[in-house]
Amino acid sequence: MGVKPHRILLVDNLMIRRYGNLRMGPGRKLNCGAVRNGWRICEFSDRDMARLLAPLGIRRWGGSIANRKLVKCAENFKPDIVLLGHCDYIKNRTLDEIRSALPGVKIAHFNVDPLWQESTRRQMDERRDSCDALFATTAGDVLKTWVNGRNAVAYMPNPSDLSMECEDNGGKRDFARDLFFAGNPREGDPRWDLLAEVLPKIEGRLRCEIFGGRDRGIWGARYEEVLASSKMSLNLNRREGDKWYSSDRIAHLMGYGILTFQSSKNQMERFFTEKETVYFDEAGDLAEKILYYNTRDGERAAIAAAGREKYHRIFSGARVLRFMVETMTGEKYSEDYEWAEEVYR
Repeated sequence: MGVKPHRILLVDNLMIRRYGNLRMGPGRKLNCGAVRNGWRICEFSDRDMARLLAPLGIRRWGGSIANRKLVKCAENFKPDIVLLGHCDYIKNRTLDEIRSALPGVKIAHFNVDPLWQESTRRQMDERRDSCDALFATTAGDVLKTWVNGRNAVAYMPNPSDLSMECEDNGGKRDFARDLFFAGNPREGDPRWDLLAEVLPKIEGRLRCEIFGGRDRGIWGARYEEVLASSKMSLNLNRREGDKWYSSDRIAHLMGYGILTFQSSKNQMERFFTEKETVYFDEAGDLAEKILYYNTRDGERAAIAAAGREKYHRIFSGARVLRFMVETMTGEKYSEDYEWAEEVYR
């Protein structure tokens, strides 16, 4: 007789009101991972429900109703696992109600924003005592901040899924652009300072596009078109040097088989060698490597294809989700996860 499959209630911003203009967010990758693992899953999009249920369009009232509906959803679906993404509308007292209705349920919060960001730390603080586990895409001793003796706090990679990162640019030769970067500019953002140094060094020598901001932002199918038609890309974070941290952009880039340039400061060589991605130290080094690989298509394609294979193999949503569930339930790990040292209890 086989092991009974998990029943997972995923509570996250699923962007139903974007009407298909979606982001390839980690929550959806975990959703896909549950299906690939043969587990039953139910989705609850907290922000969409709050807006839908808001009397007279008053969001605060809608949020209160959405909390009641989440309890009803849990009572109907009867999950053994509840996963919470960035759910600002969902209150801890609602989680207490779910526990009362479903004794034995395990609840976890996952957060893919950097832990140096005040709003991220505030979210982790809020869920610290209400969840059995907390997961973040930053590793290191900072995770110990939220250990309370009853929970687990762990690193999680940014997951991928072949249904989303669905193309392999490593096998292509014709592209609309040689290099691109997409990010939202903010005041004091060091990424744009880096670009200001790099772009003059490569200008006129390859086709480069920078997306971001109100006029150059790209989402949904347009973003996917850019991914599918780009040879190389920059994976830049607003702060470099946090152990294993990257925005979820890295899953899009490496998962598409795009040659990905990333900072050497984040210790990602633990997972990817220079045969699978390209590390740079500073602006001059980055510009030099961009120009080098732009004219060496065989080397570019080999690294990009190897990076894609590795990313999907070790960071698939199915594998990341298995790790999360085994961590929060205290089960013996079913395999040797490359990042399992970053679990604190």
